Amino acid sequence: MDKNRACEIIESLGVIEVKYKGDPVWLGNIDRNSDIIKVKNLETNQEFNVDIKDLQEG
Repeated sequence: MDKNRACEIIESLGVIEVKYKGDPVWLGNIDRNSDIIKVKNLETNQEFNVDIKDLQEG
């Protein structure tokens, strides 16, 4: 995924499925100076930072 698409998903009123390493995640804050985003694993509620390019939509 790229940074622009991640921003679109965050600003969207709908729910758009995003996965990190096959697990569903909720997108949080994006570091505008890098390609790092905070995500929350929807199965474990664990929050962590990942590289945006490692996210997959759908």
